[in-house]
Amino acid sequence: MTETTKTPAPDAVPTPPAPRGLIPLPEAAARALLLAGGIATAASAFLAWTWTDEFPGDLTINGYPGGLQWLTFTAGVLTALFALASYGIRGLGWLLPARNNAPLVLTALGGFAVTWFTVIAISAELGGVVNLEPGGWIAAIASLLPLLGAFALPQERGTDGTKEALKAYIAKPDRIPAAQASSGWVQRAVITVATIIGLGVFTYGIDTEYGELFVGYLFVVTFAMWALHTAGLLDRFSALVAANRSFTLAMGFAAAIAFPFTQTDDHYANIGVNILIFGTVALGLNIVVGLAGLLDLGYVAFLGVGAYTAALVSGSEFSTISGVQFPFWASALTGAAASLVFGVLIGAPTLRLRGDYLAIVTLGFGEIFRIAVNNMDGDSGPDLTNGPNGIPSIPDLNMFGFNFGQAHDIGGFTLGRFANYYLLMVLIMAIVVLVYTRAADSRIGRSWIAIREDETAATAMGINGFRVKLVAFALGAALAGLAGTVSAHVTYSVVPTPYQFAGSTPPNSAFLLAAVVLGGMGTVAGPLLGAALLYLLPEKLVFLQDKSLLAFGIALILLMRFRPEGIIANRRRQLEFHETGQLDVPKQTTLTDEPAVTKAGA
Repeated sequence: MTETTKTPAPDAVPTPPAPRGLIPLPEAAARALLLAGGIATAASAFLAWTWTDEFPGDLTINGYPGGLQWLTFTAGVLTALFALASYGIRGLGWLLPARNNAPLVLTALGGFAVTWFTVIAISAELGGVVNLEPGGWIAAIASLLPLLGAFALPQERGTDGTKEALKAYIAKPDRIPAAQASSGWVQRAVITVATIIGLGVFTYGIDTEYGELFVGYLFVVTFAMWALHTAGLLDRFSALVAANRSFTLAMGFAAAIAFPFTQTDDHYANIGVNILIFGTVALGLNIVVGLAGLLDLGYVAFLGVGAYTAALVSGSEFSTISGVQFPFWASALTGAAASLVFGVLIGAPTLRLRGDYLAIVTLGFGEIFRIAVNNMDGDSGPDLTNGPNGIPSIPDLNMFGFNFGQAHDIGGFTLGRFANYYLLMVLIMAIVVLVYTRAADSRIGRSWIAIREDETAATAMGINGFRVKLVAFALGAALAGLAGTVSAHVTYSVVPTPYQFAGSTPPNSAFLLAAVVLGGMGTVAGPLLGAALLYLLPEKLVFLQDKSLLAFGIALILLMRFRPEGIIANRRRQLEFHETGQLDVPKQTTLTDEPAVTKAGA
């Protein structure tokens, strides 16, 4: 008797193994550990972590978190909320529209990072782990639990919220996107709440009083935003913004205007006005680099041209043009016009070059400007800029009887000098954003994009490449000069030192270019966010001293690895960087989830 064996049918498809996590735990136990660990992490913030208040933030009180403990509490709450959403709790399903486990891992990592950073900082600064109270040990163990639970959950490689949203739409094409399903007032309410939360997060970051707190803030915000992206929430919010662009822009400027009213120390308003100046210049550079694709390494010189022009006509007693004092509107127009002229003079002979050659020429122009203003002291050259001494004692602005150098009470709030200039820069920023958006959406803006993508093909289609690039160069220079006129009055003086290619603090050409690349080329909010980060990092991480540039370089490398299109990505560039990745719709699938029928098989 012979034994017969059954052979599988030729069309049978083997069942793929169920995905498993890195840690061998049942999925139910992993989710329970994640939820319990998130709650325990948040609760541990109410314990004393050290016995002495020598560590900043006063982490010695039971029942009341202080300093970094609030960040641990926030991270723990976020972890618990995402864990509850993964259970399908009614009312929390909107937190996980992509239905994946990546946000759970990221929120757990955020809580672990900020808690262990605090514990290590206490031990390092106070002289050993003996300075930890039992609450510190409990917090360290509690923050490790959700991380273990998150890594025990199955993770699909290469997925994010965008891919999952596309899959969901392909599977159910009759499902109306959230941006269209909700009514207009609901969409505006969501945008308003998001704006208020964003203002609160930004204000908290600026108000951090010591470097350790700012580092913890970066940990929590970075992992939280990353989790929101992988969950698909940022994609849904982007759809709301696209459907309500004008309202979103108005809410953004309303939040910017509200910022100085949240401050009690004018020093933070000073940080805010410098961020806006830096951001305005970065937005002008975004026209040159992000839209037209021209690599300009000497762009900070145009900021210097505007600043020196405003200083010369400001009425300063040290100005070489004595007896001249323009009103601000005339000074601003003069500074912008001077920068525009310099942009045309520099761009006309150089913009026929491409790529690295253009970058080298613009780098040379930036250095020539700094050396020239340094030598115009009456000895080495004409007496125009007072050489290394610059032009000090620039008077404060006075517009319509409003003295920007004095404190003013408005609605019970006291606005100091820097708050006054901050509100002025918000107005100028609104003008710059309007110019940028109108130019980018115009015929010339599309010509810039065509030149950036392929100059040879654009020229063959009839676009005058040289003229289009010269317009971009001149417009970007004018916007930088406009910001420079305010910068001269804010700092009281103009000296040649800041206008160089690279340095430890902004503004300089390297930081401006990094702000555009970091934030996201070709977008409005990207350079502003990049400028805010790059200005805050040297300001807040003073304890790193000479290692700040090292930390900055490491951050850029990590960004290039995980987010090469920038933090706020332009849609076209996002597709370019993910040609074979998570943004592509499967080719063999139709909207009815049936195999695609080709002509040959029809």
